Amino acid sequence: MRISVLVMDGLFDSGLATVFDVLQMANELRTELPHPPPSWELTRVSGQGAVRTASGHMIEARAAEDAPRPDLLVVPGAGPKQPEPLLDWVAAPERGPEREVLRRARAEGVPLAAACTSTFLLAEAGVLDGLTATTSWWLAPAFRQTYPQVALNEGHMLVHSPGVTTAGAAMAHLDLALALVQQASPALADLTARYLVVDHRPTQAGYAIPSHLARTDPTVSAFERWVRAHLDEPLRMAEAARAVGASERTLQRAVDKVLGISPLRFAQSIRLEQAAHLLRTTNLPTETVARRVGYENASTLTTLLRRRLGTTPGRLRSGATPAGT
Repeated sequence: MRISVLVMDGLFDSGLATVFDVLQMANELRTELPHPPPSWELTRVSGQGAVRTASGHMIEARAAEDAPRPDLLVVPGAGPKQPEPLLDWVAAPERGPEREVLRRARAEGVPLAAACTSTFLLAEAGVLDGLTATTSWWLAPAFRQTYPQVALNEGHMLVHSPGVTTAGAAMAHLDLALALVQQASPALADLTARYLVVDHRPTQAGYAIPSHLARTDPTVSAFERWVRAHLDEPLRMAEAARAVGASERTLQRAVDKVLGISPLRFAQSIRLEQAAHLLRTTNLPTETVARRVGYENASTLTTLLRRRLGTTPGRLRSGATPAGT
């Protein structure tokens, strides 16, 4: 399988290395399978010759237009890591050649795969229009507001849409590369993950920091503070709206615009974040933790932890050092 990896100035060094390392490891392990898939042939391409990574390394690359047509084009993360500089970066004239490479590949039916900040470059190029995608969790509010034509699902580590696979935050390059191996051979992907000691991570939700996401909007930020101040109480939306100086409808619109979810779901995220913290750092019984974050019993909390964060109280406690009650 011929894979082109699009490199750019400001490239996230470990993202590029991860994609190459995982696929080269899979190439080495192929022969251990009774029916190995074809090997991967990796080529670095760019829109404008050699590039300099974020750490200052020079990377040689072929001009994308001169390279053979790939079976897949992978775009590692690149550019600034904060919303405003990143949006300027992907829209800058200097990124024109890369945007054109993406549009041409999409028009020719070449599958695309991108991780972290490069999901913004795909969106800016228009190749995500009408599709579902993910991105780095802390960049989700900016992505959602800038590219409303893309259905964002930042809770997932990986999102597969027709012809495009996107991955979440920086270390999701690992998940992305393993997903590419899995498409060719699930057995080889499992073997490669075992050699690399990589666990399955279907969601980013457990890593997201609700307060960071909320601060982009004053109404959402005020609602987040109110929820934290009333964690052990039933959620009364009318009371919350009055406390933040908004109607319930306005609160609903503000949270949906910034986070793409309902106020109730956002409140659940805050409660689960606090519950996970208590389970990791204290020896409080799960029943007590549940009540402290507004749930009637441990069963409800356990169900939500499994459904929303892909974990359980037992897993959260494993390895945690009790910090007292």
